[in-house]
Amino acid sequence: MRHALVSALEQVEKLPPEEQDALAAILVEEIASEQHWSQSFARSGHVLESLAAEALAEFNAGKSRSLDELL
Repeated sequence: MRHALVSALEQVEKLPPEEQDALAAILVEEIASEQHWSQSFARSGHVLESLAAEALAEFNAGKSRSLDELL
């Protein structure tokens, strides 16, 4: 385990049980969210590549404007 995580957990151990439970719930939720996004991006690589190619083609064809022009 990384030193930073060990240090953080040592601090958590000093908190009341209710606060420990709340922090644990937040951590578990964050890990699940990160896994969800990682899986989503892994499955959508071809879509993102296609969208990037389309955007680049539009830019090269002069069909796009800079954000500065829109503001």
